[in-house]
Amino acid sequence: MMVGDETRVVTIAGPRELRESGETLADPAPGRVLVDVTYAGICGTDVHGYTDGYLLPRAVFGHEWTGALSAVGPGVTDLKVGQRVVGGVGPACGRCAPCIAGHARQCDKVFAEANGLDDEAPDHGAFAGRIDVSARRAIAVPDELSDVEAALVEPAAVTFHAVRRVTAELGAIVVVQGAGPIGLLTAQHARNAGAGRIIVSEPSTARRDVATMLGFADVVVPESLRSVLHAVSDGRGADVVYECTGVASLLQPSAQLVRRGGTLALLGYPLHDSTVSYADWQRRELTVVGSLAYNHEDFLGVMSLIRERRLDVEVLHTGTVGLSWLRDTLEELDAGTSRHAKVLVSPLG
Repeated sequence: MMVGDETRVVTIAGPRELRESGETLADPAPGRVLVDVTYAGICGTDVHGYTDGYLLPRAVFGHEWTGALSAVGPGVTDLKVGQRVVGGVGPACGRCAPCIAGHARQCDKVFAEANGLDDEAPDHGAFAGRIDVSARRAIAVPDELSDVEAALVEPAAVTFHAVRRVTAELGAIVVVQGAGPIGLLTAQHARNAGAGRIIVSEPSTARRDVATMLGFADVVVPESLRSVLHAVSDGRGADVVYECTGVASLLQPSAQLVRRGGTLALLGYPLHDSTVSYADWQRRELTVVGSLAYNHEDFLGVMSLIRERRLDVEVLHTGTVGLSWLRDTLEELDAGTSRHAKVLVSPLG
């Protein structure tokens, strides 16, 4: 595809309504690049945005992507045409209030980029043949990674970020609630971070099978979780519980799995309010760690792990569809009838 060619773009037009249009992008402005999208992953956030019709900033619908650079704007010196990249965030800016105060990991610029809120955000996400983005957000992909692996770097960075924030002790007893893509990636990161025993809880047989294939020995149905955890921990509870489902009603039950003085880490993003026992959390001195999105260094760390074969992301990929099948796939994922774990969209396929 040449610069100036028209490409297909799919965006949200309303609740359960998509709009397809054609778009022709000019040469990129200074500090920006054009990316021909190879794959865009479908995230749970995309599904929620599709069903609600208004939830997402425009650039977030289709925020997991990889592709090849078709043009670079003036002033872009560290990227070149033809190079493979993933969509991420730039380094901390060093100029915002958090950065100046020494809190670079909470950089306002990076937070805005991660959530599609920055002034330089593209007009749409990567459910499109080509996108125009800030060069800050295009991170080079090592040659050792396949295109499918590159497409799964973004969710792996989300979970890498969460496990880094927890900073669990070596040998920790860890529970991962949910064995979808986020849960399976979290479990692998926890293992790489030195967890001693990891219990994965998941109602789906197919997802439990994937967890077992990844080498996790304690893979249980939710009904057995408490008894297995009691036996493993001599009744103390988990040192760390990673809540990866986003089911609001599971927040307090998840906290009850944590030992006194342990940590509850929140990765799943609920769309409804939760009811918790504040007194229970205070009495047991729980540490609660919220985690959202990532930093630039999380992408570099994830790609290093994939390159060294210490993180398996390809096992999550269960299907690829074209843009014409995006609506049907979103409906299947929302209904819970899909057999897929992670679906990739091939806009140019």
